[in-house]
Amino acid sequence: MEERQELLRVDHLKKYFQTPGGLLHAVDDVSFSIRRGETLGVVGESGCGKSTLGRAILRLHEPTSGEIYFKGENIRNRSREKMKELRRNMQIIFQDPFASLNPRMTVSQAIAEPLLIQKIYTDRDKAQIARLVREMMDLVGLAPRLVNTYPHELDGGRRQRIGIARALVLNPEFIVCDEPVSALDVSIQAQILNLMQDLQDKLGLTYLFITHNLSVVKHLSDHIMVMYLGQMVEKAPAKQLFANPQHPYTKALLSAIPVPDPEFKTERIILQGELTSPINPGEGCRFARRCIYASEMCFKQNVALKEVEKEHFVACHLVEQATDQERRREL
Repeated sequence: MEERQELLRVDHLKKYFQTPGGLLHAVDDVSFSIRRGETLGVVGESGCGKSTLGRAILRLHEPTSGEIYFKGENIRNRSREKMKELRRNMQIIFQDPFASLNPRMTVSQAIAEPLLIQKIYTDRDKAQIARLVREMMDLVGLAPRLVNTYPHELDGGRRQRIGIARALVLNPEFIVCDEPVSALDVSIQAQILNLMQDLQDKLGLTYLFITHNLSVVKHLSDHIMVMYLGQMVEKAPAKQLFANPQHPYTKALLSAIPVPDPEFKTERIILQGELTSPINPGEGCRFARRCIYASEMCFKQNVALKEVEKEHFVACHLVEQATDQERRREL
């Protein structure tokens, strides 16, 4: 089977915010790549930097440092006008489908807005715009009768379908999905996730899928990246991550997934200890204060990502030592 071509690559991306107490390290030295037509799931607890990472890739937040390559081109060097053109190929679906829609715009106006902003059409091209809006509504499962309704007249699922249609109307290749189902009822979540998978298969879309729901990301993603306080601590193919998690934080996250069987008992890992401050965090592993395996070295030395299996990367002193010992035994 031929390997898919790389669409996006991020190298050592950082995004810091200035606060009265110092620099908040929202995203700190994150690197990864995504191949065409694939989904990279990004998971971690609230405040770990998932959404900031997605917005920094699109330069909605200007990165502090690092490089972003889209289709082989470094887009960090692009001007504001050039970025506006590039966003035809790079779109975002926001978390809250109500807050992300203009309450004064109808469904048709909201979907058509990107076409006018990008000057693909003008107000004079009403017939072409109306046709394309109808096509987008049909694609995402919105009834034609809703074309002139306003967001407050619709439920959360329909609002999010508007957001998806708005992202797709420019025919992008890459979409940042910023927790697109977390604000929806569980039954509606399933509908939206199925829609997004169908659209990916039909249109060849590439997703960066941000979520804190591991059950969702398991079935949707080709690869999964686990973040903790701005840093990547583990990345692996989805099946491999669930079958053989390596980082203590990943193991704790997976232990929290509910099992739909009252007779099946799982060992829940309860994290103890204080969170490391993301403001001027200093040296050492940021998870060390909550890790039962932490040694003195964990508090003093940073640890880099290391490949422990094919395409399986982990940032942990304990795993690194175990891997080195295993390789020495093999030699």
